[in-house]
Amino acid sequence: MRAREPDIEGYVESDGVKIGYEVFGAGEPTILLMPTWAAVQSRRWKGQVPYLARHYRVITFDGPGSGRSERPAKTAAYRSQAIMAAAVAVLDTTDTAAAIGVGVSRGGGYLLELAAHHPDRVLGAVFVAAALNLADPRTDRTEYSFDEPLDTDVGWAMYNQHYWRQDWPGFIEFFMGEVLSEAHSTKQIEDCIDWGLETAPEDMIRLQHALYVPEEAVSLVPRVRCPSLVVHGSNDRILDVSGSARLAEGLGCELVVFEGSGHVPDARDPVRFNLLLREFIDRVCPPVQARRWTRARSRAPRALYLSSPIGLGHALRDVAIASELRALRSDLEIDWLAQHPVTAVLAGRGERIHPASAWLANESAHIASEAADHDLHCFQAFRRMDEILLANFHVLHDVLEEGHYDLVVGDEAWDADHFWHENPELKRSAFAWLTDFVGWLPMPSGGEREAAIAADYNAEMIEQVERYPRIRDRAIFVGDAEDIVPDRFGPGLPPIREWVQEHYDFAGYVTGFDPVGLADRVALRESLGYSADERLCVVTVGGSGVGGALLRLVIDAFPLARRELPDLHMVVVAGPRIDPASLPAHPGLEVRAYVDGLFRHLAACDLAVVQGGLTTCMELTANGRPFLYFPLRNHFEQNYHVRHRLQRYGAGRCMDYSTTDPEALAAAILAEIGRPVRYRPVESTGAGVAAAQIATLL
Repeated sequence: MRAREPDIEGYVESDGVKIGYEVFGAGEPTILLMPTWAAVQSRRWKGQVPYLARHYRVITFDGPGSGRSERPAKTAAYRSQAIMAAAVAVLDTTDTAAAIGVGVSRGGGYLLELAAHHPDRVLGAVFVAAALNLADPRTDRTEYSFDEPLDTDVGWAMYNQHYWRQDWPGFIEFFMGEVLSEAHSTKQIEDCIDWGLETAPEDMIRLQHALYVPEEAVSLVPRVRCPSLVVHGSNDRILDVSGSARLAEGLGCELVVFEGSGHVPDARDPVRFNLLLREFIDRVCPPVQARRWTRARSRAPRALYLSSPIGLGHALRDVAIASELRALRSDLEIDWLAQHPVTAVLAGRGERIHPASAWLANESAHIASEAADHDLHCFQAFRRMDEILLANFHVLHDVLEEGHYDLVVGDEAWDADHFWHENPELKRSAFAWLTDFVGWLPMPSGGEREAAIAADYNAEMIEQVERYPRIRDRAIFVGDAEDIVPDRFGPGLPPIREWVQEHYDFAGYVTGFDPVGLADRVALRESLGYSADERLCVVTVGGSGVGGALLRLVIDAFPLARRELPDLHMVVVAGPRIDPASLPAHPGLEVRAYVDGLFRHLAACDLAVVQGGLTTCMELTANGRPFLYFPLRNHFEQNYHVRHRLQRYGAGRCMDYSTTDPEALAAAILAEIGRPVRYRPVESTGAGVAAAQIATLL
């Protein structure tokens, strides 16, 4: 799922070639993001488009041989002049008089061509590691002929047309590893490989034969009259920084070197790049309304609360912690930066939702889009959420820039935690980080590759925390040390439980309610409208929309169970993302779209059938109710972290969706409904403990 969909998309014909373009946003000025090497399509700008399109109008287009554009068979169609002409055609078609252009690598050459030959169409130009043949030759690698057959295919010998025809995937994998030379770049490399495999080697060979020569670039540079900026990574393995230095000197502009970055700092250091780009844009085209600056003054403390939208459980515990915080600091003002369906819970409790919440890309919708038939590869879905997390961090950064907050509380706010560790200079408020699991664990279906990637993600997190311990002013684990899985983060990495004990405080579990107040089940059932003599089974799959397949399985089992238990009443809570009308109907079966205070219904039931989500399972555990739970296939948190915790409490009966048919589920319902249980007691003071730990930051 994209963080920002285009407002307009279409095609324009340029020199007989069909060119695909997209337009995002409607502000001023327009930003033209140029295509680069045809092996990488315009989707490569996914780290820039959502942020820029909130402030400006943004246009992207694919060059010939790439993405949505046509694959012409003539070399001339790939020359810089042809791509310059395509840029002009896109500007004309989108009614754009002039734009600020940004070009990376080969795209820097196309931008130079455009700025030199059409100065009236370019308001400003940003060149990132521009491939203009101005750089000193690399001394750290052997250069090989591109056209002649070679007697080796190791390393840069792969940069050869004969090898490309023989093993294009092998070359792309090697080359993208060189492009993204920074550690922990697995996701960016995978993106580039996937895009590269969509391009045919014959088209890339034509493009290679349309290269710039040094004399052309040298003659074009003096003709550029617009304000310019040159950016280069100090760890660029493709082009030496000397080329960008010569370009900046010729343009008479600033050269910004990103220390530690590789060939595409916009992809691997997107926050730093985006903020630099916005600064340049606003300098070239000053905004009508200047950014506000607020003088520090004596006032009530303010907190911005970030609550993860992936499951509604975070909202319940966060409201409970916020309530305890207010009890400790009656003058505390709390704003919430949150997404649907969390905002529905918050609004129902009178909480104040920051208007910038409307700008957030929806993480819950992304997770739902990744699921199918009770299967959610949670780790890979999280990795594919990278552009959404980046877009949402920029929303957070803008909110904090425009309004002063003393404290940010992030309940599994992965965007804030990751990008503040990546850009520690941007953190200006105290930060309290909460989570109920630590450690990405690979699923067996992912094989050795996933095991290596999960370990790399864990290693990156460990390095970040230990390098910048000041980012998390308070790290709180929602649970106890025994709730942490007895695994390692990966080969050569520390044990998870041992590391967490060194780096976290423990709050105990946070239920968001007091089970003592729900102990009188007779009175509770009466208040909820349930009969005392019926057998009540509540079915719920959370708020993310992932559980449609499980709901249908349970509904299919219901008539079979009711045949043996005529007083069975089943209440199915579809959640805010599943249409109740899409589910089958049966006598005695009640389907509801949303239930406020669902934990009260769970406390009143004789049995619950649920997914393997932690919050719902722990609510049932706290209330001492029997339940069947079905962890989603390939969901590492539900299969490992949650299941470990439930085993510790002796709670619930774990079921395998893939081996459970309606008959087996009906039998399990009949066996478990109303069964007396004895679980380990769940703490009822967790919200107060967490609030007391957070309050020390005010």
